[in-house]
Amino acid sequence: MALPAATRGAAGLGLCRIAASASSSPPSSSAPPADGRRRERDRELPFGLAERGMVVGGHRGMGMNAVGAPPGTRVGTARERENTLLSFGRAAAHSAVAFVEFDVQVTKDGCPIIFHDDFILTQRTGAVYERRVTDLLLEDFLSYGTQKESRKVSKPLFRRTGDGRVLNWSTEEDDSLCTLQEVFELVSPRLGFNIELKFDDHIIYHRKDLECALQAILQVVFQCARNRPVFFSSFHPDAARMMRELQSLYPVLFLTEGGTSKHHDSRRNSLGNAIQVCLEYDLHGIVSEVRGVLKNPAAVVSAQDSNLALLTYGQLNNVWEAVYVQYLMGINGVIVDRVEEISNAVEGFSKTELDRSIVVVDGAKHQAFSQQQLGFLLRLIPELIEQPH
Repeated sequence: MALPAATRGAAGLGLCRIAASASSSPPSSSAPPADGRRRERDRELPFGLAERGMVVGGHRGMGMNAVGAPPGTRVGTARERENTLLSFGRAAAHSAVAFVEFDVQVTKDGCPIIFHDDFILTQRTGAVYERRVTDLLLEDFLSYGTQKESRKVSKPLFRRTGDGRVLNWSTEEDDSLCTLQEVFELVSPRLGFNIELKFDDHIIYHRKDLECALQAILQVVFQCARNRPVFFSSFHPDAARMMRELQSLYPVLFLTEGGTSKHHDSRRNSLGNAIQVCLEYDLHGIVSEVRGVLKNPAAVVSAQDSNLALLTYGQLNNVWEAVYVQYLMGINGVIVDRVEEISNAVEGFSKTELDRSIVVVDGAKHQAFSQQQLGFLLRLIPELIEQPH
């Protein structure tokens, strides 16, 4: 597939040369053994989670952009545009950040790109135009928002909020949209990647469509990952299963709301179901909405007994006390928006005095929870998070 002329400059030459061969098979080293037996390394957890304490991941880099969020909210505080090289680079500068989570979709011409929403919006002459991201060619996708080359015309970016409003998607510090290959090539190799395989909940995908998209992503990963820590995650259980079948080099985790919302697909409706999905599909672990874990702390023990990694995401992960409770519960990692604040706090957890009576957060000592207090909190939290806010 030929690239548009001078699309991304020298650093971006041949951005989709890998995706052009997406229909080919992954390297033979990634295929499961012919006799169906799994090699021992296939069950290794991301970032050696079995041996490490809690790790911190940056949500879409330094945090998501919550367009239209009320002032003072704990979400949407990131200065940088989410899912950009700028945001990933800032996260990489924090030594306590183990990885960044980002969303990958595949353009109509087969190039994996970084973008969260299913639709991309712009405005012309007062009217809003929206396109499905996966219906765009790469050149079209890159024409939205800030451009690397000043001579290029930029389509202004808008975003639809949860309540249906369409607002200008402005950030304090902007950056251009990017491809998966650029992120591998231009972000510090010490930073791990949690690649979310993004699919629209409202579409029923045929197997061949899922496989085509996953193969395009894998071609980039196999070519560019080198020694970078990488793992995949997806809310789509069949995409997670297929990614596990297509390769065995990188862990695959199942994303779930943990019972905090309902879906037609019952596999997505509880932490218990998520554990069963992982065991049935030989996945490496779960990334759950944090409220689902706090409402069902017994699931943590079930996951640990099943040798499954357990990470969380959600707004409560921007409150260090809630993260500390998870640390004591044995949660392997948290994905957060307030990256600097929470990564510093988690570093402080590891400096907790031996009797765990004191925890250090941002250089200050705080009284930690006793086991009795922790038990009380775990009984109380399910009631608290059910309360309307």
